[in-house]
Amino acid sequence: MLLHGSMFVLGSALLVQLAGCQQCVSTDTPAPPEVCRYNGTLYAACTMKPSTSQTEGLPKMYGQVLLKQDYPHGKLNVLLQFNGFPTEGDPELRALHIHQYGDLSQGCDSTGGHYNPHGENHPNHPGDLGNFEPHEGKIHTMIESEATLFTELSVIGRAMVVHEKMDDLGRGGDGGSLLHGNAGRRLGCCIIGISPPEPWIMNYKLYTRRLRRN
Repeated sequence: MLLHGSMFVLGSALLVQLAGCQQCVSTDTPAPPEVCRYNGTLYAACTMKPSTSQTEGLPKMYGQVLLKQDYPHGKLNVLLQFNGFPTEGDPELRALHIHQYGDLSQGCDSTGGHYNPHGENHPNHPGDLGNFEPHEGKIHTMIESEATLFTELSVIGRAMVVHEKMDDLGRGGDGGSLLHGNAGRRLGCCIIGISPPEPWIMNYKLYTRRLRRN
């Protein structure tokens, strides 16, 4: 009886996996093999470190960005966990953007401009993620983004950049505002890469616990 029960569980799991794989191959939207492996969801991660070309006196921030999106048209969820901002004085808003190149050879300066596949003015780029206010030197929050991990517009392999200032959201009245939001120098950056689900699952649980405590 135990053997039959185990075979039923294994068979059910296999059917779920096969259904997910069938979904992967039966759509016009290309999907990485990890989508089948993780039941129709793709996970990605980005380990944020201070820019190696950073000017002295700026915060040495670090942390990670975790991303999760259901295939093929789910909303992209982005979990932010940053540390290293000043803990004294009024906290400054910090802008976060996805940049064009996953190139850190010259620190964050070699990541290019904002990822802007449609040639739009800022803040209408898919990687314009907005402003975030540190609390006790940390930014721990979750957002939804118009960016995607799928199709030819995928942000996999591109860079995320945290800036020293707030994003003026295109309202600054000058060319820089429509290009990059006048968000200032680049504090930290990382390259977005496909990851297993465990980092998201673990950190999402910690995030929800923190919300319940507050």
